Amino acid sequence: MAAEQKNGISSASSTFSIPAKEAEVGVTNGPNSSSSSSLPEYSLVDEGGVFGNSTNTALKNYYKPIDSYEGAHRYDPTATWSEQEEKAIVRKIDWRIASWCCLMFFALQLDRGNISQALSDNMLDDLGLTTDQYNWGQTVFYISFLLAELPSQLVSKKLGPDRWIPIQMCAWSIVASCQSKLNGYSSFMICRTLIGLIEGGFIADVILYLSYFYKTKELPSRLSWFWTAYMGTQIIAAFLAFGILRLRGVHGMEGWRWLFALEGSFTALIGILSWFYMPPSPTQTKGGLRGPDGWFSEREEIIMVNRVLRDDPSKGDMHNRQAVTPALLWSSLKDYDMWPIYIIGLTWTIPSGPMSSYLTLVLRSMGFSTLTTNLLTVPAQALFIIILLSITWLSERINQRLLLGVAGQIWVLIPIVVLAVLPADAPKWGRYAACIFVVGQVYVHAILVSLTSRNAGSVRTRTVGSAVYNMTVQTGSIISSNIYRSDDAPLYRRGNRVLIGVACMNIALFILAKLYYMWKNKRRDRIWNAMSLEEKEIYLKTTEDKGNKRLDFRFAH
Repeated sequence: MAAEQKNGISSASSTFSIPAKEAEVGVTNGPNSSSSSSLPEYSLVDEGGVFGNSTNTALKNYYKPIDSYEGAHRYDPTATWSEQEEKAIVRKIDWRIASWCCLMFFALQLDRGNISQALSDNMLDDLGLTTDQYNWGQTVFYISFLLAELPSQLVSKKLGPDRWIPIQMCAWSIVASCQSKLNGYSSFMICRTLIGLIEGGFIADVILYLSYFYKTKELPSRLSWFWTAYMGTQIIAAFLAFGILRLRGVHGMEGWRWLFALEGSFTALIGILSWFYMPPSPTQTKGGLRGPDGWFSEREEIIMVNRVLRDDPSKGDMHNRQAVTPALLWSSLKDYDMWPIYIIGLTWTIPSGPMSSYLTLVLRSMGFSTLTTNLLTVPAQALFIIILLSITWLSERINQRLLLGVAGQIWVLIPIVVLAVLPADAPKWGRYAACIFVVGQVYVHAILVSLTSRNAGSVRTRTVGSAVYNMTVQTGSIISSNIYRSDDAPLYRRGNRVLIGVACMNIALFILAKLYYMWKNKRRDRIWNAMSLEEKEIYLKTTEDKGNKRLDFRFAH
């Protein structure tokens, strides 16, 4: 709490604000203080540049990256560029980087989610497994995924995500393909464990990678593309399954075995290509599939490096092959200001989780055939994509995050109540509609991931924070995978009553988290505004506070 008394300042994105009235020393707050102190769009610099006048000279050291930072040779505090230039570069990054990340995420979800299509092809009966044994397999998968999350993120920071991510992809694709040789409960459990261990950390690794190229405010919309690819995979996978599952009997193999073998091989191909395609950083794009001349000119590299550092100077505190030390790891884990987000991560996916996992089984229990069941999942995925893109756009538009989480829980609560009270003889299409609205939810994961990145406040805490948040989400998945039980099938009335209670609890958690961050911001405002200009300047020059412990840091909410 010492930082709150006069020792510490930064922003949700670790950026420093320069209001004219206070001679370039101050904090900029949005209408709800949900954005951090930030340069007022100095990536679209005026003629003098961010350091064009003498009062800004003191800030040069604030933005200066460490010598080993991979973009240090392109750092130029006097660099200027136009809005049109920056937009053109961002479009180029979108095409070269974000689109490939979406393809990799497509591969992840293809191998992670095709077990749902396999279920519709009687995989459990073929292997002699019960629903509860399947639940245990999914539980072990999520536990393995969870346990690997933080170690994977630390390895990624040491090796670089451009190397670690392709290794992950190739490794899990081998195991995913081996699922075509399953022969019972033991082999099923082994494969689910290995896939979880290898895939764990992939999402946080890709988010870390994207942060090298994008400014803080640009990340949420790109992450929404990320999870659009996730649900887009579900749609494409449904159509792929429609064709592949028809191979049942070819060479004596069941359709679901063909599904695992073919889709695992496709993922391996993407992993191999990623090794030669992914550049380590904006200034290291030469070679591999990127060509001998790279993707960006010297001018473009200067703009890319300086726009990112002016948005978040902490990105220059570490290079992209630098490990997080145990001391820094512990410091990040005990950052109590991140705990509200972690608590939300633990519970917010639970209300929709069981139906998302069991949709094909629920539809089969309604009397739909295997092929029809897979096609009937498409509307849910399409609805999910539309809402995801809309809600992410709305979040940035109205500068709100946690309140949209409240809206998401209310959305999913309504159809769950319908499922809990519908009589057993109700028309199946009414029950189907309720299932679709549960799965096609208001998905705020991209918003919360971006919120975690913002509120972490530095590269070190962001690396750990993203992993811990994803670990809490996976823990929530473990819980949700055991709510629908075989003795509660096929209507799962007991399970749905539990989900109603969790959704109501989540509404309260989102509201409490928002109130907490609003209180923290107002408290720091009082301390900061009571300081004289000289005190603020001395503080900026001498403080040892880092990240979100600085007095000029404002939490997003």
